[in-house]
Amino acid sequence: MKSKDFSLYSGLVLVMFLWGLAFVFFKIAFESFRPISIIMMRLVVSVVFIYLAARLLKKLQKVSREHFKYLVLMAFFEPFLYFLGESFGLVYVSSTLASVMVATIPLIVPIAAYFIFNERLSRLNIFGLFISTLGVIAVVLAVDAEWGATLKGIILMFLAVLSATGYTLLSKKLSSFYNGFTITIWQNIFGVFMFLPIFLIWDFKVLINTVPSANSIYAVLYLAIFGSSVTFIIFTRAVRELGAAKANIFANMIPVFTAIASFFLLKEEMPLLKILGIAIVLIGLVLSQLKSLKRKGKKVTIPENIPI
Repeated sequence: MKSKDFSLYSGLVLVMFLWGLAFVFFKIAFESFRPISIIMMRLVVSVVFIYLAARLLKKLQKVSREHFKYLVLMAFFEPFLYFLGESFGLVYVSSTLASVMVATIPLIVPIAAYFIFNERLSRLNIFGLFISTLGVIAVVLAVDAEWGATLKGIILMFLAVLSATGYTLLSKKLSSFYNGFTITIWQNIFGVFMFLPIFLIWDFKVLINTVPSANSIYAVLYLAIFGSSVTFIIFTRAVRELGAAKANIFANMIPVFTAIASFFLLKEEMPLLKILGIAIVLIGLVLSQLKSLKRKGKKVTIPENIPI
């Protein structure tokens, strides 16, 4: 494996590991803060962190006026619609059904990427993707076998799935022009302004009267620096180099890392079905990456002067 390929794949594994831990740290932050407050704080801290890091590393790029509409739409998809759909959807559907619906994102992205960017996965890639998804379902079923849901909850979770798909496709488009630092900071800046009215109406008075625990503060910092900054910067590069479809398949590793982290940090059980599901996810993931991504038509040209 070439050093560049190793860097991309190891970066994607790191991203999914950090996103997997984010679910655990969100539970810890939730002990002191409400969901909208957590989202607002992580986005604000993320913007400050990325700005300082980008200035230090000289990675911040000037954005063309014509691309701002895509950045606004990207922020509208994620974090705005995705977090709203997922957070409120979990009120009306069981965690099992919610997890299974989120697990369909790697299945939907390749279809959308095929029609929009002419990306193709080989038959072996597709087979591995489905095997990996079955593993995710096994991991989820090992925790909670309830399937209760309302139509409102299903619609909200489906909104989250579509939002994640839209975000990935826009990330693919914009990554041809800008690096991860530039895309992520603008994504989060617009996200702050989108969440601000909701935060001021619902959570502001509660937040200023909250006395948080130290663990909750540390959890918010983790979510901001790693969950909303480092991960998106690395993921943007992976989408640019590997394509939206192939990079997004790695999302099936998130519940695996969440399950492992929950076992060690939250003392959750690790039954045999969960262990089997983790093994199936990893086998499917390997199969999904064995052949290089094929494309129809002309290859997308990536400017060589994009700082990584």
